[in-house]
Amino acid sequence: MLGSLQSHSTHKTIQALGLPTLFFIFLSLSYFGFLVKAHIFIYAVCSQEKYAPNSPFEGNLNSFLASIISSSSQVSYNTYAIGNGSSTTPEGTIYGLYQCRGDLQTADCSRCMESAVNQVGLVCPYSYGVSLQLEGCYLRYERANFLGTPDTSIRFKKCSKSVNNDVEFFRRRDDVLADLQAAIGFKVSSSGLVEGFAQCLGDLSPSDCSSCLGDAVGKLKSLCGSAAAANVFLGQCYARYWASGYYGEFSPDSSHEDDIGKTVAIIVGVLAGLAVLIVLLSFCRKAMGKALFLVHILLSLHSLSIKSDPFLSAE
Repeated sequence: MLGSLQSHSTHKTIQALGLPTLFFIFLSLSYFGFLVKAHIFIYAVCSQEKYAPNSPFEGNLNSFLASIISSSSQVSYNTYAIGNGSSTTPEGTIYGLYQCRGDLQTADCSRCMESAVNQVGLVCPYSYGVSLQLEGCYLRYERANFLGTPDTSIRFKKCSKSVNNDVEFFRRRDDVLADLQAAIGFKVSSSGLVEGFAQCLGDLSPSDCSSCLGDAVGKLKSLCGSAAAANVFLGQCYARYWASGYYGEFSPDSSHEDDIGKTVAIIVGVLAGLAVLIVLLSFCRKAMGKALFLVHILLSLHSLSIKSDPFLSAE
C-alpha cells in the first residue's frame, strides 16, 4: 500500500570510509533531520473499521494517495470522489481531500503531502477513514461523502503554560485573534510580540469559514485560557497564536494522538541513530585495521633490528 512507510536496507558492508565521506554523511543526516522537522506530526484520527488487504477499497485508496502526490505539485487543495459510479461496489467508494498551508510554495506543498501519504499506513493501518494533520498540510478520506458538510468538532488542541498578569500580552493576543477570525482561507496576523495564523478548508464559503474560525477562536480562549501559545484544530479550520520566541515550546496534552506522534519521531530517530552507528563502526573498523597493520610493521622492524645487532643477539 502506498500509505505505508518505505524503508530501504543494504546488506553490503561499508568499507574504506575516508573523513570527507564521513563528513558528507553527517551533513546528509542533519539535512534529513531538518526535513523531518519541516513536516511535524500534529494529530491523526483513525476509524475503528478496517478494510481487508487487496480489497476494492484498498485499490481505490492507492489511486487516491497517488493522485494527491501528483496534484499537490500543481495546486495546494483538491477533493476526490473515487469509485462512486454505478459500476463500482459501495465497499470500494472513497471520498477525500488534501490541503497545504497557505504560505507554502508548491514544491514544499508536494513534499509535505508526500510525507503525509507515507505516514498514513503507519499511524492508521487499514482504516476506512483517516484525518492526518502535519505542520504544513492535511489529508482526509472516508467511505461516506463528507465533502462540503459543516464540521466544527474539535480534533486537537495544545496549550502552553500560562502567562499571568500580563495585560499587554492579552491585549495583543485578542487583537491577533480578532484579525484571524475575519480570515477567508489563510491569514497571518501579528500585534507587537504576538503572532498567529488561521486557515479554513478550501471548500468553505466566506461565511462558513468565518463561522468556523469564530468557533476555533472561542475554543482557544475557553480551553487554553491564559496560555502563551495555543493551537486549536476543528474539522474544517484551525487557529493558532504564540508569543514571539514561544512557538514550538508547548507542553503537549496527554492524548492518543500525541502518543502516535511520539512513536513516529522515535522510529525516525532510531533509524537515523542506526545509520550513524553503522558509519562510526565502519570508520572505527578501518582505523583499527590501520593501527594493527602499523603495530605489525613496528614489531617486524624491531625483530629485524634485534637479529642484526650483535650485542643484542648475544644476550
